[in-house]
Amino acid sequence: MSSVADRSPRIAPINPPYPAEIQQTFDRIMNGAPPLAVFRTVARNPRVLTRMIAGNLLDRGSISFRHRELAILRTTALCGAEYEWSVHVEVFGAKAQWTQVQLVSTVHGSANDACWSADEAAIVRLCDALHRTSDVTDELWSDLKQHFADDQLVELLMLCGLYHAASFVLNGARVALEPGAPRFPPR
Repeated sequence: MSSVADRSPRIAPINPPYPAEIQQTFDRIMNGAPPLAVFRTVARNPRVLTRMIAGNLLDRGSISFRHRELAILRTTALCGAEYEWSVHVEVFGAKAQWTQVQLVSTVHGSANDACWSADEAAIVRLCDALHRTSDVTDELWSDLKQHFADDQLVELLMLCGLYHAASFVLNGARVALEPGAPRFPPR
């Protein structure tokens, strides 16, 4: 089965020169780097691009950087959003200090894999539950409360939801992988 990223894009990303307000948005989020295909695609609707950027949780939040990235990698992998998974591995993977075994587990593994600490396994279970049922059992919630405060749980829940939404856009529009981007690892 081919990946969504292997198919032709349904919505072509915009190309430079960009309208001034879009260029300003790109400058703000990309810190001088060329804008990613996801932003150039969503820029077909500047209002949605502005709202998407305003609603991101990539700032210093209530959870650790590594926990944030784990929630994003697992959620996007479950959704088959190879584009977003690959961007986060490429841009944030070294800082999060992922091992190859952990990267494989985000795509093909489970919370029971030996590579996860107890708090990380709880995040994997959270992502899995939300993806499967859009809910969290009382048992899982009790486990999560052993590791995370309420403000952190709100952030984790929102991250899963936001990256489900991003996955829908990326998969539905068939945004092509960035050049040289890492792929989902084989089993």
